[in-house]
Amino acid sequence: MPPRDAQTTKARILQAALAEFAEHGHAGGRVERIAKAAGTNVRMIYAYYGGKDQLFEAALTKAITSMAAAVPPRPDDLAGWAGDLFDYHRREPTTLRLAMWAQLERPQSAAEPMETYLAKTTAVSSADSAPLTAVDVLVFIYAVAQAWYLTPVGLLRADGRDPGDPNRVSSHREAVVTAVARLLRPGAS
Repeated sequence: MPPRDAQTTKARILQAALAEFAEHGHAGGRVERIAKAAGTNVRMIYAYYGGKDQLFEAALTKAITSMAAAVPPRPDDLAGWAGDLFDYHRREPTTLRLAMWAQLERPQSAAEPMETYLAKTTAVSSADSAPLTAVDVLVFIYAVAQAWYLTPVGLLRADGRDPGDPNRVSSHREAVVTAVARLLRPGAS
């Protein structure tokens, strides 16, 4: 049997926790399933993370900071950044799902790390978006970029088209970029 590698085991636990909590939330997530998926035991989860609450927090922080690193704000092109966020949520639905579970079940955990917020508001505050504050801009951009993933499928199908069709997805992305551009420059197209 090879020697135990603590960092590798800890990383496997965190990856399994991301999947488990994104699928089932904090309340429905089970440490037994996480341990099994990670190829370890429940005792190691408690040893490395202290418990389910701390593991959920670590998974949420990992998801949010990974997204922040993958799609940093672009103050010179906030509309394009909104499109990139739309693409990220399509590729990596775990982050949005985990954030929604956190907001529903553990609002005290639903805050991304403060340094991430500060970096984003600082970056966005350099954009010319008056009279909107940097926080307003971020809230609106995230709302628009996430809208298609949070909207009931029945509404998305109301026009008889398949919301998963690649052409439809492309038009949704274009709508995100256009909406943010118009939000920030009401007279622009």
